[in-house]
Amino acid sequence: QLQLVESGGGLVQPGGSLRLSCAASGFTLDYYVIGWFRQAPGKEREGVSCISSSGGSTVYADSVKGRFTISRDNAKNTVYLQMNSLKPEDTAVYYCAAGQYYSDSGCRGINYWGKGILVTVSS
Repeated sequence: QLQLVESGGGLVQPGGSLRLSCAASGFTLDYYVIGWFRQAPGKEREGVSCISSSGGSTVYADSVKGRFTISRDNAKNTVYLQMNSLKPEDTAVYYCAAGQYYSDSGCRGINYWGKGILVTVSS
């Protein structure tokens, strides 16, 4: 019943842009910090970005800083990840997640995970 559903992924050329959306069903995101994570082929899952419950604070992995932007619209129960200047190394399955704690190193205490969506950056 409680679901996070990612959308907006797909195939894009290097240098292109995508916007991922994460919509919640069955619960409100208002009280959660929201993170985006990704897992590239053959690699461990890593935190990409985290946003505080109010949207007032954000943090990014060094690898995406300056290129990705996380945002949220609590009225729509949705979180976004705008990805610009995409690189082949951004290719991964991207997951959104709702949790308890925001810190300078990312989201922690994850309670809910989306199923993930594939982003492929290739020419």
